[in-house]
Amino acid sequence: MRALVVEDDSRMADLLRRGLTESGYGVDVVRTGPDALWQAGEVDYDVILLDVALPGMDGFTVCQRLRSAQCWTPILMLTARADVADRVTGLDAGADDYLAKPFRFSELQARLRALLRRGTAPRPSVLVAGTLQLDPATRVARRGRTQLDLSAKEFELLRLFLNHPGDVLSRTYILEHVWDFAYQAGSNVVDQHVSALRRKVDRPFGVEQLETVRGAGYRLLPEARPAAEQ
Repeated sequence: MRALVVEDDSRMADLLRRGLTESGYGVDVVRTGPDALWQAGEVDYDVILLDVALPGMDGFTVCQRLRSAQCWTPILMLTARADVADRVTGLDAGADDYLAKPFRFSELQARLRALLRRGTAPRPSVLVAGTLQLDPATRVARRGRTQLDLSAKEFELLRLFLNHPGDVLSRTYILEHVWDFAYQAGSNVVDQHVSALRRKVDRPFGVEQLETVRGAGYRLLPEARPAAEQ
C-alpha cells in the first residue's frame, strides 16, 4: 500500500510517516498544495492523507482540484478544525472521510482500513436535464456548450433541482437541503437565490426551465421551453 501525506507541520508529518511505515505503507510526504497536486498526478497512490491548513493553497482546494483532474484516490482530510461547516466543506470538495486533530493513531488506522476496503470512489454521474448539465466531480455547470458562472450556493441549488427534474420543491425542502436549519421557513433567501440562478441559466439563453409553481415552490422542467411561451 502506498500513501501520500500532505502536511506542512514537520512534527506531524514525521509522526505520520513513521506510524504508516511501521504499519506497512510506503509513504511519500509533501508540504504544500501545489506539490500535492503534482505528486498525486505522477504516482498512483492507494490513499491520500490531506491536511486542511496548507500554505498557499488549502486542503479543500487541493481536494477539489484533484477530483477535477479525475484523481479518485480515497482522501482522508486531517485538520484541527472541528466545526461541522468545515467537515461539510471537505466532504463537498470530494473528500471521503474527515478526521479532526488531535487523534489516536489507532483511529487513523481504522479509518484508512475502511477507506481501502471501500476502494477507489466511482466518478459521480453528470446530471442532465435538456441542455443543462452539471458535473459534481469537476463542479462545472453548462447550458449547452456555455459554461455557467455560478456561486457555490447557486451550484448546490442547481444540483438539487437536477436531482429532482420535474418535481415541485417547496421552499422549506430547499432550505433544508441547500442551507441549514438556522434559516427560518419564512426567509426569502430561497426566492433570491432562485431568481439569481434563473438569471444565469435561463434568461441569457431565451428559455424557461426553472419555473415558479404558485403557492408550492419551484420546479426544474426536464426540458427548456422558449421564453416567449410563458
